[in-house]
Amino acid sequence: MTTTPRMDIWHTAPRLMKGMYAFQQAASAEELDPVIGELVKIRASQINRCAYCLDMHLAEAREQGESQLRLDLLAAWEESGGLFTEREQAALALTEAVTELTDGFVPDAVYARAAAHFEEAELAALIGQIVAINAWNRFNVTVRGLPQRLHDSGRTAV
Repeated sequence: MTTTPRMDIWHTAPRLMKGMYAFQQAASAEELDPVIGELVKIRASQINRCAYCLDMHLAEAREQGESQLRLDLLAAWEESGGLFTEREQAALALTEAVTELTDGFVPDAVYARAAAHFEEAELAALIGQIVAINAWNRFNVTVRGLPQRLHDSGRTAV
């Protein structure tokens, strides 16, 4: 598989991308712990294999003070002992269920677990963040958006 970008979707479809950005801004406007927001974005991007979003959100998490150990073990959060709080684990479980939709729906137990840890407005914001990052992932993996640091360096492969 090549890593050559297929399209500059921002240039080709600016209204679509502005609309997507507006959706992201609306989803981010609600109160949600920024640490949980970044963990959710990273986990969904791992599942969707979106290098562009991983590059962006791993850098943002580090800038916000997230530990490298937690970032390294995020893909295996369930097996990471007490490294992630119960609240973070509930958010990550919901992220995986919404991202994968393996059975065509989000299981009641996963939703109930998240609802037990988040007030309704926070839960709505969490769902909005999960849906938004999944949409961004799908745009970027489809058009093969290069991670910003690769793009800036002019490289297409590491």
